[in-house]
Amino acid sequence: MSLEAAMQSSDTKHGSIDSGHVHGQDILKGDIVVGIIAGEDAIRATENEHNLSLRDAVRLYPAAIGWSAFFSLGIIMTAFDPQLLGNLYATPKFQQDFGYLYEGSWIIKAQWQTGAAFFASYPMEWFGRKKTFGVCVLLTTAIIFIQFFARSLPVLIVGELLGGLVLGTYATIAPTYASEVCPVALRGILTSYINLCFVIGQLIANGVIAGTSTLDNHWAYSGPFASQWFWCLVILIGWPFAPESPWFLVRKGRMEEAEHALRRLGSKGMDIKPSLAMIIETDRLEQELEAGSTYLDCFKQINRRRTEIAMGVYSIQVISGIYLVGYATYFFSMFFTKPSHITLAGLATDKAFDMSIGFLALGFVGTLCSWVLMSRFGRRTIYNSGLSALIVLLLIIAILDCAPGYTENKPLIWAQSSLMLVWNFCYGLSVGPVCFVILCEVSATKVRSKTIALATATQAMVGIVMTIAIPYLINPDQANARGKIGFFFGGLAAIALVWSFFRVPETKGRTYEELDIMFSKGVKTRQFGNYHVE
Repeated sequence: MSLEAAMQSSDTKHGSIDSGHVHGQDILKGDIVVGIIAGEDAIRATENEHNLSLRDAVRLYPAAIGWSAFFSLGIIMTAFDPQLLGNLYATPKFQQDFGYLYEGSWIIKAQWQTGAAFFASYPMEWFGRKKTFGVCVLLTTAIIFIQFFARSLPVLIVGELLGGLVLGTYATIAPTYASEVCPVALRGILTSYINLCFVIGQLIANGVIAGTSTLDNHWAYSGPFASQWFWCLVILIGWPFAPESPWFLVRKGRMEEAEHALRRLGSKGMDIKPSLAMIIETDRLEQELEAGSTYLDCFKQINRRRTEIAMGVYSIQVISGIYLVGYATYFFSMFFTKPSHITLAGLATDKAFDMSIGFLALGFVGTLCSWVLMSRFGRRTIYNSGLSALIVLLLIIAILDCAPGYTENKPLIWAQSSLMLVWNFCYGLSVGPVCFVILCEVSATKVRSKTIALATATQAMVGIVMTIAIPYLINPDQANARGKIGFFFGGLAAIALVWSFFRVPETKGRTYEELDIMFSKGVKTRQFGNYHVE
């Protein structure tokens, strides 16, 4: 029997889902009554997941792909705002209005760059992914007004701090939703797509600034802030039609709504009964394992290892140097010794913007290429190999900066800048996108949103340290480290690689129930890839 035929309605053999029953489990409207889980259907769903090819998954779940991408639009806003502010540091009019004069050029104090980087944690999942997403977009729309009308650093910081509190929620909502609406075959692509959205947001911000940076009035920075309303408008138009996560609905006992959501996410005529049974079975298993549903449960023995991995892989993004992306234009374009010609990396301002856009474009291409790698190789292999490449590149960049007469040697400057482009391609090929895949796959379903929130909060705390350190390290009125910052991040990334080798397991092709079983049994890290679940 073909896969499609196996997934079509088979009501005669297995019964059907209605408002009263889910193959032996009694359902009342909105509440689960004690009953018997449809283990037979759950097993059939697991087999379908393992047998489903990428091509068939794309054909059978176009709606799931579309809505996952829709929820990821919030990530574009999350990436757009800090990249926008980082690039504004290199905009002459912004420097004049918000900065101070230093040796013939305007620069922004490191303290203010740090203040704009703070953001807070995320709402609970009391109201669901959809409602939380909608409310956050409305709040973002309102907060942009503060940024748009800011004419002083204190007002701008208020706008950035409030905006950051809301933008941080998208980093939890998007991966949680993506991991809960798609089959195993699509999970790697749709969760790693989040990294692509980060790159898209950064790339658009660079393009907007490149178009407005030459203006000599407040529109040089007010215009880019106003452009953020576009994404809010797009999301608010489509939001009312978005389906809720079926996993969330099952945990709330809203079975009819979960069934309806599954039907909307799949192709017309698909038998969604096995998928619903698998969600119910996985939720039941996690209740038996006492996975819990609170932030405290994330640190209980049953979940502690999973929480550590999630926090670790997300923090490694920062440790390996990703925050340099936000400062790419600033790094390339801020004045170093000669006002108007020599910059931190030795490139003129117009060339710096070109280099920064190329920097992000390669990250975009790298993420697309990662989808090919993930279909053939495991998450662990790609992640560790990519991290190793980043370490080598960072150390080479730092060594080049130590060459005698570096600031007058343009070939060395271009070589160093080109290596940063290669670095971002490798990051987009490995650590960047695969992080989100691992983050979603290692989290227990009942505490996934909270595990992702904790991981994001941890990354934010590490990021705060880095955003404090980076301006002081690269600013010409501070340490002026230039490319030697590669020694700093290269060393930290080497330590992270050792941790990753011993702690990050292979999760490719596993259902959430299988991962629950493997983690509960304490399967060793290097045995995950070949472990057989009975």
